[in-house]
Amino acid sequence: MSEPVYNVLFLCTHNSARSVMAEAIVNHVTPARGKFKGYSAGSQPSGSVNPFALERIAKIGLPTDGIRSKDWNEFTLPDAPVMDFVFTVCDSAASEVCPVWPGQPMTAHWGVPDPSQVAGSDDEKRTAFAQTFALLRVRIQLFASLPIETLDRLSLTTRLVDIGKRNS
Repeated sequence: MSEPVYNVLFLCTHNSARSVMAEAIVNHVTPARGKFKGYSAGSQPSGSVNPFALERIAKIGLPTDGIRSKDWNEFTLPDAPVMDFVFTVCDSAASEVCPVWPGQPMTAHWGVPDPSQVAGSDDEKRTAFAQTFALLRVRIQLFASLPIETLDRLSLTTRLVDIGKRNS
């Protein structure tokens, strides 16, 4: 019998940096690759992905094709994939009223500083994106290592919340 593949949605207000980097990580980085199918969306999508986010994803060797800024309402439509997990990665999205997600996914807030708000040189911005990417990667690796199938809902929720509190 094959292992289940869990759908994971990462939310950020503009869906232009943190959430798209998380989507790329969960889809292409071991141990998450193949165990999860990642998606990202925003409540007020910018319509474009931050070039520094795309650069960081590519620099790590992950594909950037198909990455786009999208509205979270796409994932409430009848033909949308049913989510098993929904994570907010920015404080603004965490404080917004989210749509009702079909399937009652598990949710947690994994707030990460917004690298697109960093002022300074391009090198300073690249450093901020690299730090954000690294933090998301650690959290996703911890998440992917959880024995999801053996944890009850309360225990899993506690672990997901704890992962969101990790700063390194």
